[in-house]
This record gives sequence, C-alpha cells and structure tokens, in this order.
Amino acid sequence: MKKFPEYTGLNLPKINEEMLAAWNAEHLFEKSMEVREGAPSFVFFEGPPSANGMPGIHHVMARTIKDIFCRYKTMKGFQVKRKAGWDTHGLPVELGVEKRLGITKEDIGHKISVDEYNDACRREVMKFTREWETLTNNMGYWVDLTEPYITYDNRYIESVWWLLAQLYGKGYLYKGYTIQPYSPAAGTGLSSHELNQPGCYRDVKDTTCIAQFEITDPKSDMTGWGTPAFIAWTTTPWTLPSNTALCVGPGIKYCVVRTYNKYNGQPITVIVAEALLDSVFNPKAKELSLSDYKPGDKLVPYEVVGSYMGSELVGMHYRQLIPWMNPGEGAFRVIPGDYVTTDDGTGIVHIAGTFGADDLKVSKEAGVPPMELINKAGKIVPMVDLRGRFYMLDELDGEFVKNRVDVEAYKQWEGKFVKNAYDPAKAEGDMTTDVEICLMLKEQGKLFTSEKHTHNYPHCWRTDKPVLYYPLDSWFIRTTAARERLMELNETIKWKPAATGSGRFGKWLENLQDWNLSRSRYWGTPLPIWRTEDASEELIIDSVQTLWNEIEKSVAAGVMASNPLKDKGFVPGDYSKENYEKIDLHRPYVDDIVLVSPSGRPMKRELDLIDVWFDSGSMPYAQIHYPFENKDAFDNGEVYPADFIAEGVDQTRGWFFTLHAIAGMIFDRVSYKAVVSNGLVLDKDGNKMSKRLGNAVDPFQAISTYGSDPLRWYMIANSSPWDDLKYDPAGVTEVGRKLFSTLYNTYSFFALYANVDGFTGNEPQVPVAERPEIDRWILSLLNSLILTVDEALADYEPTKAARAINDFVLNNLSNWYVRLNRKRFWGGGLTSDKLAAYQTLYTCLLTLARLIAPVAPFYADRLYRDLTYSEGAPAATQSVHLDLFPQGDASLIDPVLERRMEITQRLTSMVLSLRRKVNIKVRQPLATLMIPVADDASRELIESIASLLLTETNVKNLRIVNNEDGVLVKRVKPDFKKLGKKLGKQMKAAAKAISELSQADIAALERDGFIELSLDGEASRIEVADVEIISEDIPGWLVANDGALTVALDVSITDELRREGIARDIINRVQNIRKDRDYDITDRITLTFVPDGAVEQVIADFGEYIASQVLADAIAVAPVADDAAGVELLDIDELKVKVLITQN
Repeated sequence: MKKFPEYTGLNLPKINEEMLAAWNAEHLFEKSMEVREGAPSFVFFEGPPSANGMPGIHHVMARTIKDIFCRYKTMKGFQVKRKAGWDTHGLPVELGVEKRLGITKEDIGHKISVDEYNDACRREVMKFTREWETLTNNMGYWVDLTEPYITYDNRYIESVWWLLAQLYGKGYLYKGYTIQPYSPAAGTGLSSHELNQPGCYRDVKDTTCIAQFEITDPKSDMTGWGTPAFIAWTTTPWTLPSNTALCVGPGIKYCVVRTYNKYNGQPITVIVAEALLDSVFNPKAKELSLSDYKPGDKLVPYEVVGSYMGSELVGMHYRQLIPWMNPGEGAFRVIPGDYVTTDDGTGIVHIAGTFGADDLKVSKEAGVPPMELINKAGKIVPMVDLRGRFYMLDELDGEFVKNRVDVEAYKQWEGKFVKNAYDPAKAEGDMTTDVEICLMLKEQGKLFTSEKHTHNYPHCWRTDKPVLYYPLDSWFIRTTAARERLMELNETIKWKPAATGSGRFGKWLENLQDWNLSRSRYWGTPLPIWRTEDASEELIIDSVQTLWNEIEKSVAAGVMASNPLKDKGFVPGDYSKENYEKIDLHRPYVDDIVLVSPSGRPMKRELDLIDVWFDSGSMPYAQIHYPFENKDAFDNGEVYPADFIAEGVDQTRGWFFTLHAIAGMIFDRVSYKAVVSNGLVLDKDGNKMSKRLGNAVDPFQAISTYGSDPLRWYMIANSSPWDDLKYDPAGVTEVGRKLFSTLYNTYSFFALYANVDGFTGNEPQVPVAERPEIDRWILSLLNSLILTVDEALADYEPTKAARAINDFVLNNLSNWYVRLNRKRFWGGGLTSDKLAAYQTLYTCLLTLARLIAPVAPFYADRLYRDLTYSEGAPAATQSVHLDLFPQGDASLIDPVLERRMEITQRLTSMVLSLRRKVNIKVRQPLATLMIPVADDASRELIESIASLLLTETNVKNLRIVNNEDGVLVKRVKPDFKKLGKKLGKQMKAAAKAISELSQADIAALERDGFIELSLDGEASRIEVADVEIISEDIPGWLVANDGALTVALDVSITDELRREGIARDIINRVQNIRKDRDYDITDRITLTFVPDGAVEQVIADFGEYIASQVLADAIAVAPVADDAAGVELLDIDELKVKVLITQN
C-alpha cells in the first residue's frame, strides 16, 4: 500500500539541501532538456556577470526572475537551453588588478609588461567563479555552467571581430576626432551609454566664476566708464586658460551696464543679457546712484546705458583672459551660437574648443582656432593631459614652447590637476585649481564674481571620479544613422514594464549619439583594424582565417619573418577549443602583427580596444561562435532571437542597448522579443545596500537561514520585479511561516488521514458533478487559479501569479476548505463522500506543486514527489520539473458558485470582526444574525448560503430583512473625490441632497444602483459607486458594512448560549491535550469531570456533543483525586474545570 511521507516539522533550508542533492545525483537539469528534445525552443540569453566580484542579494533577485520563466516555459512543453556566461574584459577587471598590484595605467609597459598585466587580468576575472557557481546552485537557478561562454575566449573574440567587420562593411564604423567624455581615473574614453548609467550624473558643489574679458574695440556707449568687458560665466574655471572665443545668441538682447568691480571698487562697463540682469546684479541696487558707491559697500549700483542684439556684437574682439599660450590667428572674437540661452549665467558663453563639443562646433564654424598644444611626439593635444593635469613644459615640443608659451606665466601651473579627485596628493577640502584660478583673476582685476554652485556633473561609472570632456581620436559606430530603425524595432519588443521601453529606453534611442567604441586600455577585445602610417589604407579583419591569410601575404612581402599563428600550431578551420587555445588574440600579441597594404606598405593595428559593452552585446552570436559554427541553428530561429531576457534597470543603457543596436544595425531585427527590467534591491528603509553602510545582505547566509524558496517567493510576491524592493528579513520569515507552513500543514493533514484510510490517489475518481458543493467550489477556484497564474506568467507578471497563489492557499484552501471539511476525514471507512474529499484535496495539492514550481522549485518538488513518487514510476514523472504545467478546465469553473462562496466569506469576515469588536470569541454561540437585502435575487443568494454562514459564524438564527422594513437605519456619505470631478460646482448642493435622503430613497439607491437628484434645478444621476452607504448600530446589536453588504449581530448572550460556549471550549482544550499527549487520531478516551455546579449543567446539556467531538466512549461527573494520573485543569475564562482524561 502506498504511504505518503509524514514529517515532524518543516525545515526549508534542509529541504533545499536534500532536493539539491537529489537533482545533482539525477542530473535533473540536463534531463529537463533531454525530455523536451524535438520540442519547440524557447530562447533565453543570460546576461554575463563578471566573476571578479562577489555576488550580492540583488543577484538572487535577477536570477530568480530569469529562472521563473525558463522553468515555466519548460513546463509549458518548450525546450529551454540556457547557457551561462562570464563577462571578462573591461574596466572592472583592470581597475581591480591595478589596485591589487599597486600600479596605475601609466605603469603598464614599464613596471609590468602588457603580457604579465593581461595574464593577471585573466586570473582576476575568474577569482570568484566558485562563489557564483555555488550561489547559482544553492538558489536553484538552472543554467548550464559546464560550458559557459567566456568573453576572453578567442572564438568569442573572432565572432566579435566578424560583427565589427559587418558594421564596417555597411559604413557604420568610422574614425573621428571629437570631444568625448574621458575618465582620467580609468585612463580611457567612455561612450554616451556608459555615461548614462544610473548614478553617473550626480549633484556636486563646485567653484564657479564670472570672468571679465576686456573689450579691445568697444562701441561708443561702452566707453567712458572704466574698463569695458564682456562677462561670461563658467562652472569649470580650469578651462578659462583654453578660452579662444566668446559666444552670443544672435537673437538675444544684451545690455551695456555701468557698475563697479566689487572686489577692487574700480568702475567697469559690462555686457550682459537683458534677461539675466536681475540674476547677475542685485535688483535692490538698481535705484542707487553710481556716484554714491564706496568700495566695500554690499550693494553695488548699476546703470543700463545701452543695448544691442547679439548679432550686433558678433565680430568684436577682446583681450586674452589668461595669456599663457598663443592659439594663433583668429582667436579672441565674439562669435554667434544658436545654442546660447538665458537660462543661467550671463547670456555669453566662454568657448574652449578643446573641452566642449558645442564649443568646438561653433568655433570651427566661425574660423576660431582652439587652444591646441604640440607635444614632443608632434601630436596636437589640449592644455590638459590624459591624467587630468596641465601639461608639463618638458612634455611639449621645444619649438612650440619657444614660440607660443609664456613660460614664466605658465610655469607655476604646469602639472596641476584640474580636479582634486585626480590628484593623489590632495585630500577632500583642499584648495582646488578652480579656486586658485579665481584668486588669480581676482588679483588681476578680471574676476566679476565667484561663488559655490551646485550642478549636475557626470562621473565615471567604474571609478566614481568626475569625467572630463576631451578631444579624442576615436573609432565610432554611427548609431545615429540607424536611429529611426532602432526606434521602430523597439516598438515590437515586449517591455516589462512597458514604461521602460517607451520611456527610459525609448527616449534614449530618440536622443542617440554615435557610439564611441575606442578604449585606451590593455585587457579587452582588440579593434581588428590595421592601417598604414598615413591612414590612407586600412583593412578590417573579420576572422582568424582572414588574419592568417593576411599574415601570409606579409611574410611573402618580407614585412614579417613568420606567421605567429602557424608557429603556434594553429590550424585554420579547426574550431575546437584546443586549437583556439594555441593562440591569443589579445594585446600585446596582435600588436606585434604587421600586415601589408594593397600598395605594399606596412599596416599596424590601431592600438584601441573596443568598448566592453560591445563584447556583452555580441553574446547572442559569439556564445555559439557564429557565423563560423551553428549557422543553421541561428538562421532557422532555434537559438536566435531571444524570446526572453532579464537584467537590472541599469542595463537599459548597457546590455539591453548594445544587444539592440548590434542586432538592428547588422541583422535588421530585434535581438530579444521580451525583456523584464528589474529594479533595485534596497534595505528595508529604502537605502541602497553597501558594505560601508553595513546594510548589505549576504545571499549565502540568507539561503542558509531561510532556504531559497521563501527568499525567491518574498522577492517576487512583495513587489513587481521592476519596482525597487525594500528587502526586510522579517518579510522572508513571514513567507516561510505563512505560505510554506500552510502548504506543509495542509499536506501533513492530508497525509495523516490518507495513510490511516489507505488512500493512494489511484482510486477511481468520484465524478466532480457528484461531489459536494464545497468540493466543486474549491475545484472551480483551483481551475480559475490555473488560468490566472498561466496568464500572468505568460505575460511576464510573476507577482500577480504569486499573489494569486498566496490568496488561494491561505484564504481558500486552508482557512476555508480544509477547516470546513475536517470532519469528513475523521473516523469511519473510505466512504464515497470521504473519497471525494481526499481526491479534491489531493488534486489541489498536486496542482499547487506544479503551479509554485517556477518560483519555489525546491519545496514544489518535495511536495510533488511526496504526492506522486512510487517505486517503478516512469522517469518523466519523478520530478515536478519534468512534468507539464497544469491546464485549467473551463468546464469545472462555476462563476456563480465562486461568487456565492465569496459573499459567504465576506459576510463571515464582517461578523467575525464584530465579535472581535466586543471580545466575543467564535466558540461562543450567538442567537441571531440579521442581513438586509435589496431584492429577491439577493434574498435567494443569502438563503442558499445560510447554513454555512451560521456554522462559520457560530450563530443560531439568520433573519433576512428588506431594506424597506426599516429595521436598520441607514445614511449615505458622498465620495467627494469622485463626485467632485463629476459635479464640480454642484458638489455642495449634491452633498446636502444626499444627506437628506429618506430610508426609502436609500433602499431605492441600493436596489437600482442609482438615484436621480435635482441639483440647482438640473437633474443629476448619482451612482451607488459615488457614495458610501452606512448602517447605524441599533440597541443590543452591532452593525458592519462592506460595500453593498450589511450585517447586524445580536451580541446578547443567554445562559444557555453561555453553557454551549463552555462546552465548545472544553472540546478545544481536550483536543489540544490529545495532541500534546501524542494520541493517535483514532484513539478513544474517557472523560471524568470533578463535580461543579456550572460544569454539571454543561455536561447535562452537551455531554453527548462533547463526547462525539473528542472520541470519548464515556463521559461522567465524579470525584477525582488531585494527584490522580491524567488530571488536567482547563482554564476557561473565569471558570476552572478539572477533568480526568484516560486513554481506553
């Protein structure tokens, strides 16, 4: 005979361990794909993490989301292959290595060779692989870790090269000298999507200044009052030495203003935008006389003496502000710019063409040279080097210094870092270069004003240090050329939430800039472009085979001595791992390869690496070594595009974007059809987690403490994946205590009685139509639940699914069905009614095991195996994860029955809340419950549930009354929020009319659902949803309302009712004693009560009832010795009941 396992308690972490051991022993993950061989594929892409850092609790969230839908789709009959991957290139790895080795980027190639450095990176990047694999395993995330794709693998790099070659062939890849964001701390340029990672832009307080640029050719009304000057505002005073022009808005009106320099008290005439007068000057000083001013006065008077349109100022000249270097002819002029605004500053923009893209654009259009230096290598550079400091004189070309540099003026500034964050010798709070420049200008009488200003400034996503905008010679992907198509393709993607697709991601595409691909680093995928020295000829390499062929040409031309690929034993066309491990496509090896151009000249590789985000965006192709391998699987849709991906919201401008851009620009299609963008995991107070704050959660400890299932369920049920989760350990404990303990207790109840009665689950089914109404109700709800959960998961809404399951288990299955049907499982043989109860509960439990499996894989499998496993069972049914997802049977869904039971539950809840209000426990019977109804249909519904309602509320009689009977007095309160929008000015009249409704009017409103009122002479329809109908308490009764439902409860307790209540308490206490004494559920007992007047009357009236409930063969009232074995004292309110309980 089959026996369902019984347990002594629920230990979810232990179940986690036991099921994990079983899965590993059975190779269940592999088997789950084998049993779906030949089935349609559901394609999933795993976003590669970097294993040079420990996983956090937020990774549990992200991986839970991925696992849910992969498991769900597997259970829906799809074959879901999921390949793990490791992101192994880029800044995170390099910066970690530099920190560990105690070096900087400048040391690479000097203190440590590039080869040694890259070898250290290769080791560093897999540093925490074991921890990642352990977390993945322990949390039940099924992904293939045996053959992961690794971005430093030569085969992966070859596919990346092929993709770059496709972009090159389509004209999307080009080299340009432009102003780009640059991170001195990281030593590389950044792409616009890197700069737009969450948290990169942050508010900082910097020193700003308005500088005075002396006009050398003033107009007549600009003379006669001190030095005439244009004044321009900047938040980066360190760029002022590179100023070569001032820019005005042609259509902006500017004023000529006479005033004083507040620092030295000298008269000056300044030019400023009219719209900004009140922000540049203190309006309180407007009426003051210029002649009354004395140096040091707080209010500095000013007077407008003329005005010009910006177009009239264009072409005027001014004296160089900080004459350290000479930029050449054509500088220090006023030029026009349509981008100039009067939002802030002075309306005049200081132009430093080497540090701003707009600055460079307008100065080029006007023929103004930027401040460019020449270094010793003969290259043109800006005044600030790549470390973020003013160039040292000895690093510059001698002739340039001799002819263009005021050495004495510049000498004290050379080598100064423009921001303290770059200077290892500076601490927070030390004087900045901006302040020093402002002090210098003040001393020279060129500073109009200076102050601290909070503004939003970009920082490097990996170093947290501020970036510079810097002229870079970089390779770009012309994403702007494909902007509209990428936007069109985005419209076809299912975004969860949709707002991210149309908002954060969609707006990003609308404002797309060309992608800066170049990185001036060492550990990464090399850019596969070789060029002649004069850049007149170039070649892009799309494969190792092509590289091999080009090296052979180079060898034949005498440019290279031998083919290093051939020297290492590499065989073109052999795509095995072993063959590709013979070579290395990283620096410095590819840098040593010199190819030959069609004209016979040497070509060297462009030294740039590519953006690591291009690496990760290439994974759909590179993970399968496309197009060199798996081309058929790719082309026929077996492995591409992804049906589903998921990562954090920060990836909208990272991996999500690069996947989309590469797919759209090369294949003219999407890379993924659906994407879930999950939010942040914060602490319970809404703060970001960090080790520094001490609020970070160890995911390993969390799983060890709670088990993976409660953790996963909590994360999914607590809030939608795309909302930020406020992680609270108490919430995880609550999930274990409520959902999983309830499921465990329900199964334990079932197993206990099923084993007694020999129920196996294989008995012939009692037709559902012949089962009691309560069975049909729970099966109806169960099938409705299946449809709800299936629909939610198909729509990537796991929270809706989890919450629906919560509600079914806690409120319907356990708290209602099992509780109401306990007696059906007690005593007697396996009758048809009892069999129906077993089969109904068994079906519910087995279905729930399959429904919860995607979210709670460990407990789901334990429950499933406990319910189904037997020796010799087919392998395909030995685990819930090999089974199919349940299908809802619409023929078993009875909406009328569900509605009827829902009303019963609501009414019961209302009555129980009234009991709690006056502290009357449920075991105490009450006499009468009264329910008013609006019509015959409502009366019939209440009559049909009367018996169950009275049983559940422990009330003797139900009185159904009509609203018109006047038994209950009702009043109506308007919902001002709803009616205010609807009625506007008539709201006041409506409130008065509603408050004056008669009881008959209120009855009509409830019956008809609306009432017509005359408001200010106009007819207005008031819906029942626009108001709240409240029943007043009546003497001796308590009244409760819930929408259209009203109940009144007689709370008076007669002596007879009290005695029955005591009898029920005795039953409760004795049942608990049976459990404490570990009696079997079939054991019979004898009860002997010590004589007591109150108790004797209870036994006389309810003795037989008590005996039947506690399996007592005999019940008596007789003296009992105080020290007799088995004597118990029952404390029932103020009554002390002594009873002898003996086992027969």
